[in-house]
Amino acid sequence: MARSLEFSEEQISAAQDYAACVRPGELDPRVERLVNDLIGRVADKWTMLVVEVLVEKGELRFTRLSELVVGISQKMLTQTLRQMEREGLVTRTVHPVVPPKVEYRLTELGMSLGAAFCGVWMWAEANLSRVEAARVEFDRRSGRLSG
Repeated sequence: MARSLEFSEEQISAAQDYAACVRPGELDPRVERLVNDLIGRVADKWTMLVVEVLVEKGELRFTRLSELVVGISQKMLTQTLRQMEREGLVTRTVHPVVPPKVEYRLTELGMSLGAAFCGVWMWAEANLSRVEAARVEFDRRSGRLSG
């Protein structure tokens, strides 16, 4: 599925610069703890997909979001959005109408996480053929493929 995320050249450049200049031994231990904590709770599959959709589409109602995040259950979307709200990544707006209208949008913090995810997309695009070749070679060695 093709994606056309829109990140500024400045955001992309900042992510590349950070990745190029920070060595693991130089990390602030508090930052390292936060990253380890967030990877488990924020950088999961569903959070990444919700961020992606909200970057592309902007503010969305729950129902529309559930349609655009393919494969997610209502329960999982609810849990993901609650966690994202707790982490400061999305805002939830409840409009006082009948039936209730609830909309979600990324915060500035959520948009910056989207920019970080952009680096993963860039890495995947740059390394797709290498990863595919490694998988084929592994499968060949382990007997998964005949040939």
